[in-house]
Amino acid sequence: MKKFTSFFWFCSGASHSLLKRCPTEAARFVSVGGAVFFTGLLAAVSGGFALYSVFNNYWVATLFGLLWGLMIFNLDRFLVSSLKKSENKWQEWLMASPRILLAVLIAIVVAKPLELRIFQPEIEAELVLIKEEQKTAEGAMIASRYSPLIAGYKAELSQLEAQIASKEIIRDDLAKLAQEEADGTGGSGRRNLGPIYAVKKANAERAETELKELKASHSDLISTLREKQDSVVLLQANEMAKIDVSHIGGLALQLEALARLANKYSSIAFANIFIMLLFVMIEASPLLVKLMSPRGPYDDLLEAHEHAFVNYRKSKVHRLDAGLEKELAWKG
Repeated sequence: MKKFTSFFWFCSGASHSLLKRCPTEAARFVSVGGAVFFTGLLAAVSGGFALYSVFNNYWVATLFGLLWGLMIFNLDRFLVSSLKKSENKWQEWLMASPRILLAVLIAIVVAKPLELRIFQPEIEAELVLIKEEQKTAEGAMIASRYSPLIAGYKAELSQLEAQIASKEIIRDDLAKLAQEEADGTGGSGRRNLGPIYAVKKANAERAETELKELKASHSDLISTLREKQDSVVLLQANEMAKIDVSHIGGLALQLEALARLANKYSSIAFANIFIMLLFVMIEASPLLVKLMSPRGPYDDLLEAHEHAFVNYRKSKVHRLDAGLEKELAWKG
């Protein structure tokens, strides 16, 4: 039991020799030291989980968690030990306000990784949506690069095919006129193969020749354009297939997912606030315990000890100054 008491005294930053002279203060500083210790322990767990989310390695997460916990423990121990009790409560709180603000900032940093752990199922579901959005956005960027090329090839092909189609319509119309003249259903209205039919037949044959020449001249160009279009479509499909969002899910994106969830669901937003307040209270508890506790014998002894040290230092400086003055006077 004495070992635990000594350990928590150490955590509180109190002087063992002074505490042994005022045993009634032992329980108060055990409480303060316990708050400091468990705050550091909680910080170690939080830091370890945060780094595990990044590197997915137990050894690295454990090492970093221990270092982070020790750092927070040492900082809290300094904050508590540097807070001196005085007769004026308002002055005490005023002097403690920067320390409390720092404790709040530490609590926010410590709480966030544990919030991610608490809401992990919801965050993973939100990450799926974020990944799909990312995949869609990357697909849109790829399409924006290739769509103008594909559209350009389609426009050229449509123009060439429209020219051929227009020529086919003219050819068909002329052939129909020649046929109607031959069977008497149109033109002169007489069934014969006379000169009028010969003219119309020649016009139809000339249109057929022009159509063949047009198809022959456009054939290679159409084939080339279709090959280019197919090539661009294939490149686009290959880039689309290479989109990989499986690696998405780091700490920053988890924080983004948690923020989105808080915006979507008021219950998660309120839970975030209360979790944050809980950690703020835990982190500030050592300072609050010391601030709310009355001034005791330990504080009187500590003040007397520090005052004696200040007087001793002043006396030593005074003796040194006096000795220096005598030495200068003797040399002069």
